Order: sequence, then structure tokens, then C-alpha cells
Amino acid sequence: MRAAETAVFDHGSTAETLMDEAAAGIADAVSMFFPAPGQCVVFAGKGNNGGDALAAAALLHRTGWTIDLRLAFEEAELGELARKKLTAFQHIRRDELPLARGRAEARPSVVIVLDGLLGLGAKPPLREPIRSACREINRLRRDQHAFVFAVDLPSGIDGDSGRADPDCVVADFTIAIGFAKRGLVADQAANLVGRLHLIPLAELTVDSHHAGGVVSDSASLQHLLPRRDFNAYKNQFGRVGIVAGSKGMTGAAILCSLGAIHGGAGLVELFVPEEIYKVVASSAAPEVMVKPVSRYPTLLDEPIDVWALGPGLGRSRASEILELISKASCPMVIDADALNILAEDMQALRRSVGRRLLTPHAGEMKRLFPHPHGSRAEQAEQFCATFDATLLLKGSRTIVAERHQPLSYNTTGNPGMATGGMGDVLTGVCAALIAQHLSPYDAARVGAWVCGRAAEIAI
Repeated sequence: MRAAETAVFDHGSTAETLMDEAAAGIADAVSMFFPAPGQCVVFAGKGNNGGDALAAAALLHRTGWTIDLRLAFEEAELGELARKKLTAFQHIRRDELPLARGRAEARPSVVIVLDGLLGLGAKPPLREPIRSACREINRLRRDQHAFVFAVDLPSGIDGDSGRADPDCVVADFTIAIGFAKRGLVADQAANLVGRLHLIPLAELTVDSHHAGGVVSDSASLQHLLPRRDFNAYKNQFGRVGIVAGSKGMTGAAILCSLGAIHGGAGLVELFVPEEIYKVVASSAAPEVMVKPVSRYPTLLDEPIDVWALGPGLGRSRASEILELISKASCPMVIDADALNILAEDMQALRRSVGRRLLTPHAGEMKRLFPHPHGSRAEQAEQFCATFDATLLLKGSRTIVAERHQPLSYNTTGNPGMATGGMGDVLTGVCAALIAQHLSPYDAARVGAWVCGRAAEIAI
């Protein structure tokens, strides 16, 4: 980040230009998650991170937010830019008590807290008065149910490693400026970082391969879904074949088919065992073509563009499923019971003639790849080095991996997604995106982002 900023300054941009751009992004992010203005308690440090928060607070005030400002240091100790942004903020009613003089009590109507205490250069352990400020933020979150927005990174976390001080700010949202720091996507940082939102700055760019990965956001993904021509027709958007369902698990098949329909597939065919055909056919969406199947290998002759295999499938016909996995020439999304079957014979994946996207959760991943080493990201890289497939490793920070592609970290979603059926929908969405000519890697990235964003909008 420092090197990128230096390059920007060498081309004529100023630190204040970047700060103003970052502040606008912070205010926009707050408004995206909280469209109705409320109360915002701003904790500002003495450096540029505090300046970002102060500039964002001024913008939020103009849109109707009530701002309560808490300076961690005396005004004379602020850096030049932070002091300038504070001066610009003077017309807003504020309380500027240093935290050493008392607790920062918020009014009962408090909605959000902005953590602008520490920036990229800070490392644990925390020191006073910042430690007390972090404790105050966490108290407001715990006792008054405030939602915490961290500016660039939660104060108290190491942006390189994810290592954190015991009093590190627990953020519900982290607004990464320019690009996400490596420590924000570390496994141990997930519960401190919360929802990761990226503010791209036009002046700051970084090579994703040198950075070690990419963070998926709407700006980086939107070009993958071009607008449809006015005279488009269904056959242009692919035929998805879903192999799913068994006795007691008919809902998984239906959810997967809904994911494919809403994911934009032109046609969706749902192949289910004969014994559940009537149940599924009477419950599926009317546009889904439900068909009974007696032997899965007969499906190899079907005119399908992409297969979705596994939701609610059961394990009773493992040999037939393995034959489908290895012999289907078109792309295939493999999930749930199909992954558990595959784990018993990974050579079927090596023999497969088409592209394969695997979508395991942590338990399924352990069965597929029993002896991994390191972090989730390292495990994903090891898997893709061993098997020529695309991997979507589900979790609070879903990872997409593929050979010769940068690791991709998803940013959307919330704990409400921790319920049965979410993976079934994701499988259908990913299959639909592949049917619309996205690569398995891009389909996994877009699918994870879209499903997570839908969950956010739902609440």
C-alpha cells in the first residue's frame, strides 16, 4: 500500500485527494448498509486514518446523520491533514472529549460507530489512549448494540498477518481503502473484520498475482455479466441439467433448480430418482422441467450445457455418480453428496474430461483432501495444485481457487446464511452462470458474491 501511494504521489496526486476520495467511499458504504440516517459516533486518531473518518463524518452529516465526535488525542496532537479535516468539521455540533476524561456515552438511538483510530502502519500491541478507545468502541457494540464500521482495518489488528491485540476493535463492517490488506482475509481475522467492503481508488492499482489474491466486489465482477441483447432468446443462455434429490431430501433438488432459474439459465432440467418424481414435479417451479431417471449414466446422452450434481442426492448409487463425474464432457458443478461420493475415489476427478467446479464446505473439504497444511487459502492452493479443478471453498470468507488464477476472496454474506439449503441454491446459481459462458472460476466468484449480497438485502 505504501509503495502504491508513493507511485500515486509521484504522478501528481496528493494525500488529501486520496483522503477525500476515501471519505466519499466510506460515506457511500455506510449509506448502502444503513439507508436511513441515524446517529454516528466517530472515534478519530491523530493520523490519516482519523482524517478519513473526520472527512467521512462531514459527508454523513450533510445527508442527515447526527454526528458525535470522540477524539483520542488533544487537537494539538493531530497530524496536519487530520487537523485540517477537523477544522472543516467545526460547523457540526460535536463533543471532543479525549477518552482519558471519560467514557464516550452514546445516546440510546446510536446506530453506528466509525473506527478511525489506527491505520495501516500500526501493529499490536495497542497503547494508550488508543487501547481505551478500542475498549469503548467494543463496549458500545456490546452494551448498546451499535454497528461498528472500521476504516481501512479494525484498530488493533496487524494488516499483514491478521494477528490482533486482545482489545482489538470488533467490527461488523470493515471498509478497506484502495485494496484489502492481507491480514483482513486471514482465517483468524474473520470475526474481527466482519463484512469486508472495498473502496477502489482510481489512482491506486496493484497486480493481483503479486498481491497474492483478489477480493471480489461489484466493481471487479460487473464486467463478467454483460447486458443482454434486446432480441435475446433462451437458448443463448444455456441448458442446465441438475441431478439431485432422494427420499427425505427433495427440497435440496428444488432449491438447486430455483438457484439455476434465478441465476439466469435459459432452460433448467431437473433429473430425480423415479421414487420421488411425483413429489418433486408437483413442488418445483413451473418453468423447471422435472424428469425421472432410473440410471444416472443414461444422462450422458442428454443435450446439456452444464451439469449441477449432488444436492440431496444420497450415496446409494455411488458408482453411477462417479461415472457421470468422469465421463460428462461438459462443465459440472459438484456439491454435497456428490462430493462425499467423490471423496471415496478421487481418481474419478483426475479422469474427468470436462471442467469441474467443486463447492465443499469445511467438512466436505476435509474428506476430499484429508491431510492439508496451513490456512484455508493454503489448503485451497494445495488442492488445486494436486487436482486440475476449480474450487469454491465455502465459509464466512469463501475462497475460489484455480491453477494459474489468483486466489479470490468473497466479501458478501452474513451469519443468516448458516442454514440448510444455501449451498443448494449456490450450486444452481453457479451452474447457470457457467451456462451463460462464464468460466468455472468466474462463475464461482460471481455466484458466491451474488448469493451473499442477496442475503444482505434480505435483512
